[in-house]
Amino acid sequence: MDNLSMVRKIMTEFAYSTGLSSSEISPRRYLWTDAFAVCNFLELYRLLGDEAWLRSALDLVDQVHQVLGRHRNDDPRSGWISNLSEEEGARHPTIGGLRIGKEMSERSSSEPFDERMEWERDGQYYHYLTKWMLALNRTSRSTGDSIFNIWAIELAKTAHDAFVYTLHPGVKRMHWKMNIDLSSPLVASMGQHDPLDGLITYKELQATALELFETPDSSLEYEIEDMELLCKGQIWSTRDPLGIGGLLGDAYRALQLNMTKSIVETELLDDLLESSLAGLNAISDDRFWELPAGYRLPFRELGMTTGLHAVDRMKQLITNNPGLFSGDDQICARIERLEHYVHLTRIIEEFWLEPGHEETGTWKEHQDINSIMLATSLVPDGYLKWQV
Repeated sequence: MDNLSMVRKIMTEFAYSTGLSSSEISPRRYLWTDAFAVCNFLELYRLLGDEAWLRSALDLVDQVHQVLGRHRNDDPRSGWISNLSEEEGARHPTIGGLRIGKEMSERSSSEPFDERMEWERDGQYYHYLTKWMLALNRTSRSTGDSIFNIWAIELAKTAHDAFVYTLHPGVKRMHWKMNIDLSSPLVASMGQHDPLDGLITYKELQATALELFETPDSSLEYEIEDMELLCKGQIWSTRDPLGIGGLLGDAYRALQLNMTKSIVETELLDDLLESSLAGLNAISDDRFWELPAGYRLPFRELGMTTGLHAVDRMKQLITNNPGLFSGDDQICARIERLEHYVHLTRIIEEFWLEPGHEETGTWKEHQDINSIMLATSLVPDGYLKWQV
């Protein structure tokens, strides 16, 4: 089965099994997975021209808002988590943020913190919210409808106001996880790449608003300034394959932004490429891709391969636009060094496409996110390319 046919199969099964295309199944929504799924549906629409895939993307956006933009069924609270009326909430479904979609309810203020259990509890993650902003922005660019970009910007402003705080004058910090109504942090520490995700995503949202829609109240300059401050002096390098993939994806997104008036500093771009190289050099000693399936985490590996697909795209973008970084040979040199790792995409994708590996515990335990990340890696442009 070719890659495109496999992605069609994955996305059709996902839509049915999570209650998107079947009224007989209760919706099972999870914000990270659904953000990538929207991008995959939009990419299938772009590649095949079948409006059924666009309808799936739009239906998923609506269902995410209806499920994760509202309080849980086991919560004594009800309605939109923004506390808006039904009518106003429908007009501004992201303005209160969006729940993660974990099976367990959020930790109450009277319960002690348990690091292991916190992973299983609901709340709001900043890095999940930025992924949803990205998915909404991709939807606006695919449809030409400004409402999705507007919702993304409303979500950006809400998330920024809740997660970013002033530690002392001139020093900003971020919380990693907030409770559902965004009134207090559940995990106060800052995610390593959260400021970076915020900076690149805010710039994309604002660039889209100005380029396509000239939307009133679209400015994110204040939030962008905060993120630029938060990014100063940060260490991005990581041994986590998913984190490495994120760095590569952000580097490609930054390059695309530099095609517009929304410039990302060359110093930051160079840092992202160097940090990606450091991470890939480190994990090359581990050679996790040679381990049996039961000892591996598919979605983290496939996040890395999605990012590795950006390497050739970055090289092509620079080749096609020779004046973009003229005189900056270091960036080109780093991309050439990154090319030495691109072959891992084929090795890892083929491993997880091999019949039988989807029967392992590590695949079944996170089947939705594993299958969606495999689909994203096989047709990555829906996620990686912000300019259609």
